[in-house]
Amino acid sequence: MIPLFKVAMTERAAQAAAAVLTSGYIGQGAQVDAFERELRRAFDAERDVLTLNSCTSALDLALHLCGVRGDGDVVVSTPMTCSATNSPVVTKGALVAWADVDPVTGLIDPESVDRVLKRIGREVAAVVAVDWAGRMCDYNALREVCDPYGIPIIEDAAHAPLATLNGRYQTRVGGDYIAYSFQAIKHLTTVDGGGLLCPNEQTTERARLLRWYGLDRRSKADFRCEQDIAEVGFKYHMNDVAAAIGLANLPHLPGIVRAHRGHARFYDRVLGDLPPERVQLPPPDPGSSYWLYTVLVEDRASFQAHLLERDVATSQVHRRNDEHPAFRAAAHPASDARPGLDHFAAHQVSIPVGWWLPEAELARVADAVREWALRA
Repeated sequence: MIPLFKVAMTERAAQAAAAVLTSGYIGQGAQVDAFERELRRAFDAERDVLTLNSCTSALDLALHLCGVRGDGDVVVSTPMTCSATNSPVVTKGALVAWADVDPVTGLIDPESVDRVLKRIGREVAAVVAVDWAGRMCDYNALREVCDPYGIPIIEDAAHAPLATLNGRYQTRVGGDYIAYSFQAIKHLTTVDGGGLLCPNEQTTERARLLRWYGLDRRSKADFRCEQDIAEVGFKYHMNDVAAAIGLANLPHLPGIVRAHRGHARFYDRVLGDLPPERVQLPPPDPGSSYWLYTVLVEDRASFQAHLLERDVATSQVHRRNDEHPAFRAAAHPASDARPGLDHFAAHQVSIPVGWWLPEAELARVADAVREWALRA
């Protein structure tokens, strides 16, 4: 079976983790500090990328920093994402105002966001956008919509490390808050983990405290007994074991992303002549990290069954969130109509595009897709 996902773990990662495990200290320490320094350099960030125990924690912390506390708070978001994107909104007791997505890319539609904001206005605490499959949303258009209201944008970049927009890294042109995932099957893994880039030094330092109860771990004072907690925080920090694994894997991240992009170009080239009413390819995007290569197919069940018969894994990966009862109960009445989502969610499916695929297996996948698309 040609897999859709595979863990990107270097041999050095096991050695690095073992060294920490036998060092006598495995909590947040020197390895975390070093990992954050290297992430800042690798992501071309102006500030530290604060490491956390998951991308979900990063999103929850970003929402907290945006002032989302509970009843009466509203967050505009996309329903086409992992449930982890919107779960923190609901667990905080806020309402989700759904925006539509582009029917081809699955990315949040700025015009739909604009319509929602015109109905709700300054009651909105944040807008959440997701870089589906590794492709960056149109953050220029989103800023034009959000800035007049003073509403911050939270970018869920779980699929999209090193993604670019018009040749510039997302750390320079993306959301105000950028949440990263270092979960098991992502381009860069720490086994599990996440990161958060904040919009300025003030919010960065506030987030640094909040990730560990509101205490300053860098202080020479006994942080459990001598410090005063000015703002109650969370237990969201990363530990040195995870950071050591991340440090070992990080040098390979650019090559992994290059491989995904190269494989996407292969599909663009060899499948570009298929009838679009049967298989529609994603628009080519040199800046996408291509964690997924998501196509739109006429009959998803038939397509997946055909590829399974040829030992090729496929998946929708995520289900539209607005179908789940828990999210329906938290939907704001000013949510927008979602015809783009209806189309994308009904037809989208991803085929293997990962770094581990040799050319022969890429060709097998492409042949299976072509065979299905052209059969009577």
